[in-house]
Amino acid sequence: MNEDEAGARPDGRGVDLRGLTRRLIGPEIIAVFAISLGASALLSLIRLIGALTAPEQLGGQDAVLVGSLAPGRPWLDLTLHIAGIAINVAPVGLVAYLLARSGESMRTIGVDFREPGRDLLRGAALAALIGGSGLVFYLLVFQAGFNLNVVPESLPEVWWRVPVLVAEAAQNGVLEEVLVSGYLLHRLGQLGWRPWRSVIVSAVLRGSYHLYQGFGGFVGNVVMGLVFGRLYQRWGRAMPLVAAHTIIDVVAFVGYGILRDRVSWLP
Repeated sequence: MNEDEAGARPDGRGVDLRGLTRRLIGPEIIAVFAISLGASALLSLIRLIGALTAPEQLGGQDAVLVGSLAPGRPWLDLTLHIAGIAINVAPVGLVAYLLARSGESMRTIGVDFREPGRDLLRGAALAALIGGSGLVFYLLVFQAGFNLNVVPESLPEVWWRVPVLVAEAAQNGVLEEVLVSGYLLHRLGQLGWRPWRSVIVSAVLRGSYHLYQGFGGFVGNVVMGLVFGRLYQRWGRAMPLVAAHTIIDVVAFVGYGILRDRVSWLP
């Protein structure tokens, strides 16, 4: 039996990978990330180079995560944010389609609502651990001059500000954890990669599209990726990671708006 025929056999979970061969898995992964987070990684690297070659030090430059897209025009601003969220999350639909083509589904990578309570509990605990330690790490690397000043949000005070921030946070959680924690690790496992090798690649990818924040953003997200990757391999579910990521970003986005100008320890 040749390599292509072997890829059509059931995998370790007894899933019939019809139409998917080992020879096609690599190009499929490249295609998915070329139109999503891989493209973001390239732009992030270019933005980091731009920041490093700017007259100002890294600490004197801002990296705004969620800002106004049409200053002074709130309805256009809202429309652009909604459209941007829809466009950014579209690769999740592509992953769902590709999994279905190979005889699988989103349930294969644990993206479903079979265990909502357990997923949310795990996600909340993980968010508290990663979010708290991540904030301390960011403050340290920023003071050391290895990071830009990360501004979680700079939206105007309009009625849709908090709903958009929550939607942006959910978009990040769904897109990153479905693609980087679930889909990528699942496909690399089907290629026969060792678990830690897969996790390291996934974590480095996660860090690469955060390079625009500086070296601290890269390192912090690599560490987060290592933790999330191992937990995905242990649980076989991406939903707790989606929940954790969403909670972390909601707290960061909304909390920043509440605390800015009220506490002295925020840059």
